[in-house]
Amino acid sequence: MSKPIPSMDTWLKEAKAHESAPKIGMYLTHNGTVRQSAKAKVRYGAEDTKPVTGMYFSYDQDKVDAMIEETYKLEGIYYIKVWLNEGQLEMGDDIMYVLIGGDIRPRVIEGLNYLVGRIKNECVVEKEIV
Repeated sequence: MSKPIPSMDTWLKEAKAHESAPKIGMYLTHNGTVRQSAKAKVRYGAEDTKPVTGMYFSYDQDKVDAMIEETYKLEGIYYIKVWLNEGQLEMGDDIMYVLIGGDIRPRVIEGLNYLVGRIKNECVVEKEIV
């Protein structure tokens, strides 16, 4: 089960038409996908892991909304859009898209890192299928 994938072209057109656009000097996107290497291997160096063939993915929308609101409090962040997939995903499937816009590059990079990190650590459940 997978949700329809958003269009980054459409998202960027919407962002550039938004009332916040005159304040924005940079947009960054993040596209997380299901990878073959297990999280334990790439994050913690566990070499004895089996290849991943898919993932069960779910999230708490209220928590995601709260993380978006927190990110808007960061200096220079003016636009955020988030899409999360759900259900059983296959290798290569999209897990999430995030678009963030802000005034200058360092703040936008920091904002993207902050938001994606908080979503991954506090809002989602990922169960790898091996």
